[in-house]
Amino acid sequence: MTRALVRDLLASVAAALLVVAAVLIGRHIQHTSHTLFVGWPPLYATWNPHLGPGTPAALTVAAAVVAYGPPLATRLPWRTLLAMAWGTAMAWTWSLALVDGWHRGIAVRLTTRYEYLQVIDRFHDIPAALKDFTHHILLHSPEHWPPHTAGHPPAATLTFVLLDRIGLGGGGWAGAWCITVGATACVAVLVTLSTLAGEDLARRSAPFLVLAPNAVWMGTSADGYFAAIAAWSVALLALAVSGRKRPRARAAAFGSGLLFGLTGYLSYGLTLIALIAAGVLVVSRGRVRNLTRGLPLLLAGLAVVPATFTLAGFNWWEAYRLLVERYYQGAGGIRPYGYWVWANLACTVLITGLATAAGLRRAGATLIRDRTRLLPRPGAPGLPSTEARLALLVLSALLALLVADLSGMSKAETERIWLPFAMWLLPACALLTRPRAWLTAQAALALLLNHLLLTGW
Repeated sequence: MTRALVRDLLASVAAALLVVAAVLIGRHIQHTSHTLFVGWPPLYATWNPHLGPGTPAALTVAAAVVAYGPPLATRLPWRTLLAMAWGTAMAWTWSLALVDGWHRGIAVRLTTRYEYLQVIDRFHDIPAALKDFTHHILLHSPEHWPPHTAGHPPAATLTFVLLDRIGLGGGGWAGAWCITVGATACVAVLVTLSTLAGEDLARRSAPFLVLAPNAVWMGTSADGYFAAIAAWSVALLALAVSGRKRPRARAAAFGSGLLFGLTGYLSYGLTLIALIAAGVLVVSRGRVRNLTRGLPLLLAGLAVVPATFTLAGFNWWEAYRLLVERYYQGAGGIRPYGYWVWANLACTVLITGLATAAGLRRAGATLIRDRTRLLPRPGAPGLPSTEARLALLVLSALLALLVADLSGMSKAETERIWLPFAMWLLPACALLTRPRAWLTAQAALALLLNHLLLTGW
């Protein structure tokens, strides 16, 4: 056993101990003071060992990816690999969701009293609903919005309103939308990695992106859909900076701006995706000049969604101010910051897996080794190595996650809320050796979580 592998194992053991501590201390706090408001600390879940119709499919997908994922990822044509990644991610997410059955696992997930579909009928006049949106955020306001509607800008709810308008109403279609679109997030990350860090590292990360434990939650909430939109905004930015095929780069710049604007109107916290975008620019500093050519298009795209909602009468800043007040009116004002500020990180371990903990250790070691190339200085070598570029991108996502954590606006439920950031931690697994062993650990964690716990909101 090499020294590097021993250190990887120690990192994963430390991550596992963090989870154990969060479980034991969380159970004690919940038993004595009942201030956590979660059923199985640190997760918003209940203990419910069960099997379901998705169990055989989930086991089959996991076994297939572990056995054939790494070699296929190196041999398949690139576009075929992207299509296979999307299809396999969907199969993994669908099968895990169906462990709970169609009704409980998919059809009613977005129809509970907390969710967006509860207010579809209140958007029969969309401009009027947008103009009046902020008047229903606070708990004491008349007909206040359910928690998830109040906790997000209106583009989140409008997604399901528009699905209903085109005949795809109800929880089943909403769940299918979130799973199908959410599964494309891994493709967006692969495109970004290929553009910035090279195709080899992207291929090595593909099985880990497909078989991630976060699929347990990608199939149970709209945050998987948000993660995909955010991921594609970053991917298009990477393509714009690459400068390949100039007309396409300019189109990518506009598309990136458009999706960045949409991301900010799906979730207030996803404005932190800007830190990952900054990571893209740092990694691509030798090619940022390419972006300046498309900068007007990027800014034009960025203005579309905010301008549309503002002209319709929705004030993002006022809504966010009211959301903060609403947050502290409810469980957010009672949940102890001193527990969640570190227990949230245990949730992150559970959605990204022990392999990611080991991968992050390698990412940090890579940056230390390549530190002379990280900052542009006179006489310094050129761009960082491909491994260091990947590590910079991963650690920019970790920085965004830590900022969200320290803000105090993410106390609990981060296994769902932080999916858009967690997607960008998974590529660290490309730096690991013995991928099949680590993939087995990832799949086992997801299967155990999904069969022992019942997640919900």
